[in-house]
Amino acid sequence: MTLALFTHADMLHHRPGDSHPERPERLTAVLDALGDADVPLEPQEARQAEVEELLRVHPQAYVDRVFALAPDDGGRALLDPDTLMSAGSLRAARLAAGAVVEAVQRVAAGEMDRAFCAVRPPGHHAEPDTAMGFCLFSNVAVAARAAQAAGLARVAIVDFDVHHGNGTQAAFEDDPTVLFASMHQSPLYPGTGAASETGVGNVVNVPVQPYAAREQWRALFETRVLPAVDAFAPDLILVSAGFDAHARDPLANQNLEDEDYAWMTRAIVSASKGSARGRVVSSLEGGYDLQALGRSAVAHARALGED
Repeated sequence: MTLALFTHADMLHHRPGDSHPERPERLTAVLDALGDADVPLEPQEARQAEVEELLRVHPQAYVDRVFALAPDDGGRALLDPDTLMSAGSLRAARLAAGAVVEAVQRVAAGEMDRAFCAVRPPGHHAEPDTAMGFCLFSNVAVAARAAQAAGLARVAIVDFDVHHGNGTQAAFEDDPTVLFASMHQSPLYPGTGAASETGVGNVVNVPVQPYAAREQWRALFETRVLPAVDAFAPDLILVSAGFDAHARDPLANQNLEDEDYAWMTRAIVSASKGSARGRVVSSLEGGYDLQALGRSAVAHARALGED
C-alpha cells in the first residue's frame, strides 16, 4: 500500500536556537532519509490547525497566550526553560497539529488507511494549559479529538517515545473513550509515567529502566501495551513516534535499533486489523541523533505501509 506522508517545509522555520536539540535539521534528516528509501509514499501538504481544533484540548487562555507570545522578528520568546518560540514557531506548531488532524480526518473519511506525519515541534509534553519539553500544542491529543468529532469514537494512543507523554496523559486521564499507552525510560524527564498512574483505567504506563536490553523493551511492549490496545477495541490507533530510545540518542539511555521500531510498528499495524480496520496515524515526536532518527523513521514508515 502507499503510505500518506503529511509534512510542510514551513515547519523548518521553528528555530529555538542553534544549540537546541529540537533543531530544524531533525525534520530535514527524516525527509531526506525517506526520500532516499524505497518506501512508497504519497506526499500531502500539511495545513494549519484551526483555533477551534486546538480548543478541543487547550483552554482559550492558553491558546491566546501562545499566539500573543509569538515573536514577529528575529527574537525568541521563552515558554519554559526548554521551550522557545521564534518568528516561525507559531505557524510551525499549527502546521504540526494540523498535519495530524488532517490525517485523521481523511482516514475517518475513508480516503486512506494510514499516514505518517513528519512534523515539528513535537507535542506529547504539552499539557492542556502548559508548554513544556520542546512542545507547544499537544498534536496527537488534538488529533484524537478531531478523530472523535469525525465519528471514530474510541481512540487508542500508543507512545513509544523514550520520554513519558505527560501532556497526552493530562489531556485524557479522566476520559474512558481514549486509551493512552506509553513505554518510556524511568527515571528520566519529565518524571511522570509511573505504572501506578492509570487514569480511570484508560492509562497504561510501562516504565523501563535505563540501559534496558532491547529484548526487554520488546517483551514489555508485547505483554503490556498490545494487550491493552486489543482489550480497548479502538476505532483508530494514533502513534506518538519518538525515536529517542535508539542506542545512538544523546538524551536517553536505551538500546533500541532501527529494526526494533519496525517490529513495534508491525505489531501496532497488526493490532489495528481488528476493530480499527487497519486505521493508524503516526506523528513524529522525539529523536535527537540525526542518523538514528532518519534510519528509524524509514524503518517505521516502511512497516507502517505494509499490508
